Amino acid sequence: MLERIDHDGILELNMARPPVNALSPDYVRLLIEALTTAPREGAQAIVLSGRPGLFSAGLDVPALLALDEPAIYEFWKDFINLLGAIACSPIPVAAAITGNSPAGGAVMSIYCDYRVMAEGDYRIGVNEVQVGLPLPPIVHAALVRQVGPRHAERLGAGGLLLAPEDALAVGLVDRITPVDQVVPCALAWCRHMVELPPDAMRMTRDMVRADLVELFKHIGENDYRMMTDAWFGAETQATMRALVERLKQKKK
Repeated sequence: MLERIDHDGILELNMARPPVNALSPDYVRLLIEALTTAPREGAQAIVLSGRPGLFSAGLDVPALLALDEPAIYEFWKDFINLLGAIACSPIPVAAAITGNSPAGGAVMSIYCDYRVMAEGDYRIGVNEVQVGLPLPPIVHAALVRQVGPRHAERLGAGGLLLAPEDALAVGLVDRITPVDQVVPCALAWCRHMVELPPDAMRMTRDMVRADLVELFKHIGENDYRMMTDAWFGAETQATMRALVERLKQKKK
C-alpha cells in the first residue's frame, strides 16, 4: 500500500492503496511510521507521491462512517499526527501531486515544503464543506499560511476545487508540469535542497517553518473532541452518507 523507493538518499513514498489512496485509520498510521522513520534511516529528503492521475482522494469516508465515537476520536488524533509528521519533519518533504487531490490529499500537501502538481484535467482543494465537514482550525491556519487570508476564505468556506493553473496562481501549489514529470521535478527540488550547505539550510528551514511547527504545540483534547463532535453532527453524517450512496450508484 506504500512503496518506498530510494533515489540516492531521497526517499519516495509512493501511495499505492487502491483504488484512490484514501486515508483509512491503518493507512494514516502507516504513513506516520514511514515519515518519522525515514530520517532515522538516512533519508535526506522525502517525496510523497501518488499514481498518475491521482494523488489522494482524502479521507476513507466509507470506512470512517463504520467507526464509533472513540475510534473516530483516535482517528482525528492520528490524522493530526500525520500532518505534524509532515510539518515537523527534520528533512525537506515535497508533494508530487500526480493528479486529483481533494480534501485530505490537498491538506497533506499544504504541510509539505514544496508542491508539484500535474497539468491537465485535475482538481485540488480543501473541499471539506462539500461533504458537510467544517475545516479544522489547524488546517485553516496552514491554508492561510499557504495562500493568504483572502484566498483561504474563498477556498475553505466555498469548498472550491481548483484546476492546476488556478492552484498555481493562488499559491496552493508551487509548480505545474506534465504528469510524467511530477515526480522527477519533486526529486530535483529535493536534490537542490540537500546539495545546499547543510547547516545553513537546516537552520534557515527551521526558522522559516517555525510558525507551521508551532501550530502543533497548541492542539489537544479539546480540538480532537470538537472534530469528533463535528463528524457525528446530523448534517455531516447525512451529507457523507449521501455521498457514499452516490458513489455506490456510479459503480453499478
